[in-house]
Amino acid sequence: MRKCILAAAAMICYLPVKAQTAELSNSVKQEFVKAWDTYKRYAWGHDVLLPLTKQYTDWYEAPLHISPLDAYSTMKVMGLQKQAREIEKYITDSCSFNTDVYVKTFDMNKRVLGGLLAMYSYTHNPKVLELTKDLGDRLLQAFKSPTGIPYYWVNLKTGKARGEKVNTAEAAAYTLEMGILSYYTKDPKYYQAAKKATLAVYGRRSAINLVGNVINTETGDWLETVSFIGAGGDVFYEYLLKTWLLFKDPEIKTMWEQTITAVHRYDAEESDTALWYRKTDMYTGEMKNSTVTLYDAFLPSLLCIDDDAERAAKLQSTWNGLWRKYGLEPMIYDYRKQLPAAPSYELNAEIIASAWYLYDYTKDTTYLQMGKQYYSDILKYCKTVNAFSSIADVRTKQQQNGLPTYFFAETMKYFYLLFTPDTGLNTAEYVFNTEAHPFRIADFKAAEIERRLGITL
Repeated sequence: MRKCILAAAAMICYLPVKAQTAELSNSVKQEFVKAWDTYKRYAWGHDVLLPLTKQYTDWYEAPLHISPLDAYSTMKVMGLQKQAREIEKYITDSCSFNTDVYVKTFDMNKRVLGGLLAMYSYTHNPKVLELTKDLGDRLLQAFKSPTGIPYYWVNLKTGKARGEKVNTAEAAAYTLEMGILSYYTKDPKYYQAAKKATLAVYGRRSAINLVGNVINTETGDWLETVSFIGAGGDVFYEYLLKTWLLFKDPEIKTMWEQTITAVHRYDAEESDTALWYRKTDMYTGEMKNSTVTLYDAFLPSLLCIDDDAERAAKLQSTWNGLWRKYGLEPMIYDYRKQLPAAPSYELNAEIIASAWYLYDYTKDTTYLQMGKQYYSDILKYCKTVNAFSSIADVRTKQQQNGLPTYFFAETMKYFYLLFTPDTGLNTAEYVFNTEAHPFRIADFKAAEIERRLGITL
């Protein structure tokens, strides 16, 4: 039924929308290329471009190619084949993870492993798969804790791991990338390790099915017992739903349904005009405080693919009101005090992604208009001479010297998808990892999933 509705809506809306958005689509691509060329000129081989000083910085003691790997799938979506081939050659010729450096397990999984998996999905280059498997094996060393919850840090060369204190996303948001790696390598060890970590967190939920926000990897004790869906917890929920959609693991589906039902019951605070998701005590459901992060704005996208469009629409409207209040979103906002608690905006994509999901799902041009406003404001406040920069304070619009790698992976990709109706990517047939790398659901065959991931369907 949903496909029929979407097809009919597309026939009505396709031509005017295409005419309306062609200029915006071209603009996004041009701005992406300009920013990428600036990265190449001043930061090639390094992780992050510093646009105001035309310098670079790395996340760790050695560069790990984070910007190129984040940018690759966006280039493929935009049809920038020359730039994509250049990155593929660079990665296969120059990339090694045999580096004596401690890296963040969670970030390496979603950005670097996710980027490599996307590259392999497009190219089927055996060198890329070999490199991806090598990184996966190195990251698996972090999962050798008494609980199966990965340590915060892992040394890529020695395999030593440390950091017993992790937030919920860092503890249990690996099943998507590790599952895809298991599928490509036909080895279930990756998915099974990731699923064990997810089960370890889920198994420590409260009697009302809420999880806390910080856990000890060795003891399994909750160190902080606040429940929320924003930064630090967001990808835990995201990957429950997306893992179910991609692999149809029935245990994952149960986890998603129980946890999201509890979140709606205890964390949601709704009025006639707004819907926020507050922070609550995981054991009692009582409110702890009314601060939210702009990462919370990812939730409408999840609700769309969970066929909860009415709630998604109200939540997106609430976040859109906050954007319009400042012309950008503050990193942390207290919705009861109606004041920023942390006023920076770091080119985050969550509200943009949700606008695309809602537009793709409903074909309601309200969400297209939202996207136009977001893009206009980012051009107005964040654009530099040759790239884009984060904003130190949404009230003053003062720029700060940093271009996050996810700007290439997420922000510009979701703008392009929103303004380009003929990319072939949609919310019904593709699953995007949290870094916006797309994977086609039909490429993962049910019979093969069961064997390669060790799932009983």
